[in-house]
Amino acid sequence: MINGDLELLLKLQNIDYDLGELERSKEYVPDMMDNLRREISDCEQKLKAADDGLKQARLEQKDVELQLQDRQDKLRKLQEKMMAIKTNKEYDALVSEIDQIKQVIAALETRDVELLEISENHQKEIENLTTQLGAIKGTNVGQIASLQAQIDSVGSKMTTMGKQRHDLAGQINPRAMTAYERIRKGKGGAVVVAVKKRACGSCYKALPPQKIQEIKLGEKLITCDSCGRMLVWLDESEI
Repeated sequence: MINGDLELLLKLQNIDYDLGELERSKEYVPDMMDNLRREISDCEQKLKAADDGLKQARLEQKDVELQLQDRQDKLRKLQEKMMAIKTNKEYDALVSEIDQIKQVIAALETRDVELLEISENHQKEIENLTTQLGAIKGTNVGQIASLQAQIDSVGSKMTTMGKQRHDLAGQINPRAMTAYERIRKGKGGAVVVAVKKRACGSCYKALPPQKIQEIKLGEKLITCDSCGRMLVWLDESEI
């Protein structure tokens, strides 16, 4: 049989635990929401970077193609000019100029191929990131909404539970209530603990047989000589 005050204190302890969880949720839930938003933002930034990279590569490729076209036109004109060369000196100078233009053309063609490959890689990355972003948003947006609803309900839940706590505390013997609050503030964690394997369920200090019998009777509040917590005997205590 459990002492009446002790039974009420067990109920009060459950309320205090739930209130503590609600209070903690006001801290960790916003962090969880920030992490979910950050995951979306990070993917969006990667997608933007890939898109910017693709645009930059295409702009440079267009410029390279224009330069290439210009050099090819000049090369064709110089090759046509070869037909009108009359002296070796003019021929040598023209051949040198043609070789230089060919080198520039070769470099531009190489760069054009490189830019084409860069554009293709960016395009693939954009496709993958777009799919990834859709999946992340599909999951995270719903979770964020759920967590926001949880935050919105915390205040009303705490108000309701606070009233329940107040009403319950009013039914408990003032001395027992004072002892409960003192232990809760001084020790933290559970105040009322069950006897387990004939020892305190909190500090595991073995209990004398006489004290165990007193706890079983439940006629008065018994505290642990080691940790000071209130002790209770439950049906499952020795399991």
